Amino acid sequence: MNVVEHVQVEHKWTKRRDEKNRRMSLVKPWLRGSILQAELIVDAMEVLISSGDRVALEGNNQKQATFLSGALSKLDPHKVNNLHMLISSISRPEHLDIFEKGIARKLDFAYAGPQSLRIAQMMEDGLIEVGAIHTYLELYGRMFIDLIPNIALVAADKADHAGNLYTGPNTEETPTLVEATAFSNGIVIVQVNEIVGELPRVDIPASWVDVIVVAEKPYQLEALFTRDPRQISETQILMAMMAIRGVYERHQVMSLNHGIGFNTAAIELLLPTYGESLGLRGKICKHWALNPHPTLIPAIESGWVESIHCFGGEVGMEAYIAARPDIFFTGKDGSLRSNRAYCQMAGMYGVDLFIGSTLQMDEEGNSSTVTSGRLAGFGGAPNMGSDPRGRRHSSAAWLDMISEEGPIVRGKKLVVQMFETFQKGDQSTFVESLDAIAVGREAKLPTAPVMIYGDDVTHVITEEGIANLYKARNLEERKRSLAAIAGVTPLGRNHNLALNEQLRKDGLIAFPEDLGIRRTEAKRSLLAAKSMEELVEWSDGLYQPPGKFRSW
Repeated sequence: MNVVEHVQVEHKWTKRRDEKNRRMSLVKPWLRGSILQAELIVDAMEVLISSGDRVALEGNNQKQATFLSGALSKLDPHKVNNLHMLISSISRPEHLDIFEKGIARKLDFAYAGPQSLRIAQMMEDGLIEVGAIHTYLELYGRMFIDLIPNIALVAADKADHAGNLYTGPNTEETPTLVEATAFSNGIVIVQVNEIVGELPRVDIPASWVDVIVVAEKPYQLEALFTRDPRQISETQILMAMMAIRGVYERHQVMSLNHGIGFNTAAIELLLPTYGESLGLRGKICKHWALNPHPTLIPAIESGWVESIHCFGGEVGMEAYIAARPDIFFTGKDGSLRSNRAYCQMAGMYGVDLFIGSTLQMDEEGNSSTVTSGRLAGFGGAPNMGSDPRGRRHSSAAWLDMISEEGPIVRGKKLVVQMFETFQKGDQSTFVESLDAIAVGREAKLPTAPVMIYGDDVTHVITEEGIANLYKARNLEERKRSLAAIAGVTPLGRNHNLALNEQLRKDGLIAFPEDLGIRRTEAKRSLLAAKSMEELVEWSDGLYQPPGKFRSW
């Protein structure tokens, strides 16, 4: 009989803590408490950040740690290099400058909309090694598992003299990045707009923060979710009517997420008019996971909306939100408490429906915003635009997706893609093969960067009609249903129109007339607000749009 000898291995269990203390001791003479003078930020970063570190840099949809990202790009690459960057949204030029300068080498990210062309070229040129293109939740999740940051560079509105932080309406991803770093003995560096005697509320306690610097100017904040009703077309209104009648009403959708765009803005502005005429108030669209869209103001004021949880804020909506605490999640001071990670989780598990758009869709319903030469990434769409198989709570909409019989059956989250058959420049949205396949191959990605997989999509809406893909019994039915609403795109032109009558009978497709909608009814007069000025009027003057949206 063999006896296995137990071997005691000696460990040092405090290496990360000791290394943090060593680095912090080097900058201690420069700090007053935790506060650092702005002119010392580059010198301090060159001491606090070591080559090869994982650095989580706040750069999300709206809120950018602009002062810190600018300082990072000024580091001496002979002193600090080969950083592994964790950035949810590649939004600013310096996010990529650091790779060109050799300060950073590896990148894990979720979205790169504003820099999508440049990042694709830099990957092709071998200047960036991409770990993975993530969803937001996926990237945040890995920061607590195998991508634990050594450094976090984040932004907040205010700090007090003790070092507590107030993140304001745009809390976004700040707490997630800070927590992943602070509780693994990493170093948290925060830029703030000002230091005050007393904060409106404490969003992040001082004990989580190591260095605070007052930035030379406020962090960048974008009005990303503002849509001017003047730009909503009659085609988009028609599609919105189909969504309300053929999806929301039919499946009794009570909780939902809307993506960015004029299509969904049209739905929001039709609820108090078209939706009201159908008697749907109180029966659909009560609970939301989305940013505070100004185009939702009429629906809120008309009593349609009961609750909204937000990923982030929206410039100009602050006073309106403070005056509607029954609707929005706010602090005692009245300001919004947003949280990107929590809202992504709510959008994945807590809602019945996600509705978004895409740049390309293939004949099987796979879609992506990654197109030729443009590596945009995904953001949160794959989280919310997928069926979370761990869901166990029921709702009428979820149960309505059950397509088989038996003692053990499951519902499904509604995942809706709504888009016009042609993009700007007469580019067909329906394609034979997604550009994402070739882009992924050129970028040497292990899998094609598909945004939403076809087998998760339950409905597709175009200006032609609705494809009820959840009813398709096989791939062929799925393809025929999509082709039937593909219009005069190549996919649509190759479709046998003689099949449409049977597809309609089987409920696989529905045209406007099948839903009791006349195309001639789709007029801008249906919009509850037809301009930014009317949105302000609906809000009793509380909504204050940014200057670029003011035309009166």
